[in-house]
Amino acid sequence: MAALSTLILLLCAAKDVMPSSPHWKPTWPSYRVPVILPQSTLNLDKPQFDAEARLEVVSPCGPACHKSSPLPTYEEVKNYLSYETLYANGSLTETEVSIYILSNGGDGSRGRSRTKRQIYGYDSRFSIFGKDFLLNYPFSTSVKLSTGCTGTLVAEKHVLTAAHCIHDGKSYVKGAQKLRVGFLKPKHKDGSKGSNITNSAMPEKMKFQWIRVKRTHVPKGWIKGNANDIGMDYDYALLELKKPHKRKFMKIGVSPPARHLPGGRIHFSGYDNDRPGNLVYRFCDVKDETYDLLYQQCDAQPGASGSGVYVRMWKRQNHKWERKIIGIFSGHQWVDMNGTPQDFNVAVRITPLKYAQICYWIKGNYLDCREG
Repeated sequence: MAALSTLILLLCAAKDVMPSSPHWKPTWPSYRVPVILPQSTLNLDKPQFDAEARLEVVSPCGPACHKSSPLPTYEEVKNYLSYETLYANGSLTETEVSIYILSNGGDGSRGRSRTKRQIYGYDSRFSIFGKDFLLNYPFSTSVKLSTGCTGTLVAEKHVLTAAHCIHDGKSYVKGAQKLRVGFLKPKHKDGSKGSNITNSAMPEKMKFQWIRVKRTHVPKGWIKGNANDIGMDYDYALLELKKPHKRKFMKIGVSPPARHLPGGRIHFSGYDNDRPGNLVYRFCDVKDETYDLLYQQCDAQPGASGSGVYVRMWKRQNHKWERKIIGIFSGHQWVDMNGTPQDFNVAVRITPLKYAQICYWIKGNYLDCREG
């Protein structure tokens, strides 16, 4: 079983190799994406919704800890990728999955002050103002969750976010049953319909328009792990809205190795809670990576959790540049680096297995999920 697990993890590697030409464009690689199919669904007792919402996750296991962990067995991977589905009426189900490889596919913190623990030196975040930016792609794909986190539009009715925004690993958080997603829109004064106002130097004020969530998927790897070494690897969730949002969304993609990212850099926008009502954009270099996580020092504050981490690369098949979400911003970690505490912000990578799972949640079939 261990050998089969290794095969599943490594067979889904990129087939394209980074050329050495200085004129080469950073290109989205092709992956052999596995197939994840539901096998059985069990009704569970209704949850209590008694957990406090946490806007970040702290884990003591750093890059070396993760790299030294043994690969999970096939049965363990199946268990981690099985998932719970929470419905708006409070009902709950658990779905077991199986994983297939198709050969013909195209495919440390104690005693230290944490007041500024997610800001590294000069604060390099940018608040995005004005409807010309906020309502246009890619910033328009960022939405706010009623539990305080951020999410990203990934389909006509779907939002990708962090699992800890709705589940603390043991129980669903207060408000998860009536979860809503907020979309920024202009806030007009005195019944104004938003006619052109060019004589004001102040940016137009915005407000949130809310849409209820119909159902939520959370992988059991998060629920079982409770934000421990395994749990943070599975800190992601998908929300299905009750109605389409009618905005342009950003597709998900398999996370390439950090060395293949343009400039080794990632980008994300979120609703950091130290800048209420503002959408905050940032970018930074990836410092380290494991199979499931990206370690970086992008400036961030609680509230940005759940933001979609994206890059822009060349799509060879379509002959155009395309942004894709390759990870979900999870939170902050203190890591013991040779006896010296060092802090990182951590994003969960969209691996081929996670891509197959999230895509199936969105599409409802595996045929549309063969290209990562």
